[in-house]
Amino acid sequence: MKLATLSKKGLIRSLNSGGLRFKIGAFTICLSSPIAEVADHLLALYGAFELIDDEAFIDFYTLLAPPSKVRRYFRPQVNFSFDGFIPFKPLPYNQASAMFEWGLNWCIANHSHQHLIIHAAVVERNGRAFIFPGTPGSGKSTLCAALVCSGWRLLSDEMTLLSLADGLVYPVPRPISLKNRSIDVIRSLHPDAVMGQVVNDTLKGTVGHLRPPDSSVESGAIPAQPAKLIFPKYQDASKTELTPLSKARAFLKVAENSFNYNVLGVVGFNSLGALIDASDCYEFKYSRLDEALALFAELAR
Repeated sequence: MKLATLSKKGLIRSLNSGGLRFKIGAFTICLSSPIAEVADHLLALYGAFELIDDEAFIDFYTLLAPPSKVRRYFRPQVNFSFDGFIPFKPLPYNQASAMFEWGLNWCIANHSHQHLIIHAAVVERNGRAFIFPGTPGSGKSTLCAALVCSGWRLLSDEMTLLSLADGLVYPVPRPISLKNRSIDVIRSLHPDAVMGQVVNDTLKGTVGHLRPPDSSVESGAIPAQPAKLIFPKYQDASKTELTPLSKARAFLKVAENSFNYNVLGVVGFNSLGALIDASDCYEFKYSRLDEALALFAELAR
């Protein structure tokens, strides 16, 4: 049964009585929250996700709630907690849905050491994964959203999960986080794309989340073979340039963009080395999404 089969009333009941249990890729989540906006976020963006029964094993028990009863009414705030641990300071109440997405990123990045976890968007076509590592402002999420809206399969917008066991990239398809100008860019290119609540004045600026394609969610158990490792950089008025990158330099850049490379030690080193060996490596500069999409369509053939 999928989340979309729940009425809003039924969803709110689940969130308030034992938690809503659902699956994202290989992960199982239990989310509890008394906040109505969280239910709206889930209904808008998580409809294709599979619900799981009460007896299923849960990877992450999470809660979004005000720090105190007073904070529901006076300068309202929200906390994210994982198994009772609160990793962040409270945020304004209206940022609850964004805080859920950020909190879930934290859970996966800090507790999934069966993978080398790279801060990178990753999409797939013809069974081959294109990995886009990048720092904030590099344009990786905008590029990822444009590719996904053009028919590529979304594996992840935020993190590439490279299995230590078989070297494949495993999906964790979730709403794509867009910031500031990127929101209007994607809306103008794909007016039918579903966007959740847009939140202003966060630590990351204006933030909105794009609903992942149902087909990507339904393929959440199917891994992909790494093929291209591309470091994007959006630059106003720049030409579209794809430049080969040496394997040694690519190794260092990915290590710098990994969440748990240092934690994994020798295993992480070997896993990253295998990824570099299996991938064509590039730096990519762009300003025009139409040219970028045409280039990657050609690369995927």
